[in-house]
Amino acid sequence: MDYETLLEEAYEKIIPVKEDKRFEVLGVVGHHEGTKTVIANFSNIASCIRRPVTHLMKFLSGELASSAEISGDRLILSRRVSSKDVNRKIEKYVSRFVLCSSCRKPDTELNNEGGKAFLRCLACGKKVEVNKI
Repeated sequence: MDYETLLEEAYEKIIPVKEDKRFEVLGVVGHHEGTKTVIANFSNIASCIRRPVTHLMKFLSGELASSAEISGDRLILSRRVSSKDVNRKIEKYVSRFVLCSSCRKPDTELNNEGGKAFLRCLACGKKVEVNKI
């Protein structure tokens, strides 16, 4: 056996190769308080996808047709929403404002230039205009 083959075998034994995605969005942890929905790990979700909490809040508020406010690390929606629906909307946000449309990697940043919003991929260099929220 040559060195490269032995090295690959050693890496597989030490660090198993996973076939799943390297980028996974955190699931919503929340509860209902009367008619309101509280998402307890909202700031963790926003930091996981590397986007400002206000940007994600505006998107969720519009998509879920509910007013929202940030209280510490939590997001409080003014109506009852299931965590399944919130997770689905966060996945929609990620596909629009986080993942590159060309290479599908999450290594992107949102920039405002001349009154327009752009998603720029740090991996492949593609720059795409996205809708403002």
